[in-house]
Amino acid sequence: MVENLKTKENEVEEVLEKIRPALAADHGDIRLVKVENNDVYLELLGECSTCPVPDITMKDVIIVMIKQMLPWVRTVYIGQKKFELNPTFSG
Repeated sequence: MVENLKTKENEVEEVLEKIRPALAADHGDIRLVKVENNDVYLELLGECSTCPVPDITMKDVIIVMIKQMLPWVRTVYIGQKKFELNPTFSG
């Protein structure tokens, strides 16, 4: 089971390597968080993590590409930080 999971993680990483140059052009990146029950969990990093429009642009491209190249993938979840709160701020 662990070996099968590692193989799936490696397959996802191979696809992400093809996607990363496009994200890097906008100072972004993507990270594989985990593969669980044929679901893939990713996180956008860098400038992509705070972009206001990735839901309708790169996320769609990433999901389509992963699902086309890896037919075993059921769902792709992509998380991002919309913004960060500064807990030391006192207005």
